[in-house]
Amino acid sequence: MKEASVAYDRRSSEEGDELYGIHSVMECLMAGSRNVEKIYIQKTSSSRSLSEIVHLGRKKGIPIRLEPVAFFDRRTNGANHQGVLAICSTQKYRELEDILSNLSSCPVLVILDSIEDPRNLGAIIRSCAACGVEGVILPKDHSSGLTSAVAKTAAGALDHIIVVRVNNLVAVMKELKGKGIWIVGVETGQEKHYNELDYRMPLAIVFGNEGKGIRRLVRETCDFLVSIPTPGKIHSLNVSVAAGVVLYEVLRQRSVRKGSEPKIQPLGR
Repeated sequence: MKEASVAYDRRSSEEGDELYGIHSVMECLMAGSRNVEKIYIQKTSSSRSLSEIVHLGRKKGIPIRLEPVAFFDRRTNGANHQGVLAICSTQKYRELEDILSNLSSCPVLVILDSIEDPRNLGAIIRSCAACGVEGVILPKDHSSGLTSAVAKTAAGALDHIIVVRVNNLVAVMKELKGKGIWIVGVETGQEKHYNELDYRMPLAIVFGNEGKGIRRLVRETCDFLVSIPTPGKIHSLNVSVAAGVVLYEVLRQRSVRKGSEPKIQPLGR
């Protein structure tokens, strides 16, 4: 199914963040995770999706303003705005406690060790939201933040998932272990393949830097190390693709392997 194009722009305006594109604005309104101050709608448009945004916005008491197409072209620098632009509060990081205090009995978390490309980060966050991941953990250094490019690629997913930044990934991983969560590192060249591991246990899955992979201390803190086999002439996958592959294997196993105990043979704790 062809998905409507979406976009997101963080402007340093006094009003707040500018969010544009039908899918992004609708997701923000439905999620309710940020305050929407006002919504601009293109005057000449008769789109049913825009009508739904107007209806939902008015229901929430958000001011709606009609503007000519030139207004949107100017505010978005000619991007594919689809005739809608919303002013909303800035997307903020959450605290680690927001994840830890709301864990399910068998959670899946994702730890991203030094993902520097914002498009990769956005794509991973989108896959995490689609797969029911309960939180994404980033390091404060050597990592992309929640930039406009991240939000554009995530296409609304930032409104549905907890993202935190921490000073020390290794310390957080040890804290997760103390709560009964097993740490799985995904990296090229590991003998054990990703689909040979039983994922029916509380998990935190680590994905590393686009070029250097997982840092040594982070790798050594993992309970398991797995790789995705690549029998072709290219011997590694883009990290966002790798994340999608592993997360959907977790979903697959948890849906078809119910009723038996997971098999756990870690590297050692």
